[in-house]
Amino acid sequence: MKSVPVWVYYSVLRVLMFAVPLGVLLSMQIKWWIAALVAALIGFCLSYIFLRKSRESMSRELYEARHRDKAPVATDDESEDAAVDRASAQTADAASTGTASADTASADTASTDTASTDTASTDTEHSVSSERESRSE
Repeated sequence: MKSVPVWVYYSVLRVLMFAVPLGVLLSMQIKWWIAALVAALIGFCLSYIFLRKSRESMSRELYEARHRDKAPVATDDESEDAAVDRASAQTADAASTGTASADTASADTASTDTASTDTASTDTEHSVSSERESRSE
């Protein structure tokens, strides 16, 4: 015989913990809406006190179902990944063949900018040191 899933067992017990007090209260000729509220309160209290193990095992199963180690891969995800890989490969091929001359030109410009910056900083250092010398005299 198969065991009953925990969520079914827990749900049936919760319904019974509501239905039994409701039936008792309705048989005592209490207004239906008052009987429903009191039965709901009784059912909540009883399930909180007596169904702790079932509640914990059900929450554990729900957590495990939501947080599996390996997420299932959809075929749509696989096709999107393949398209992205193809596009990046085409971009890399185009970049390696067509932009080699542009890379050398930008490298030359960067080295020229660095040289001019070095010269400017050297000039500033000389002017600061000469100003200090003139003050010390």
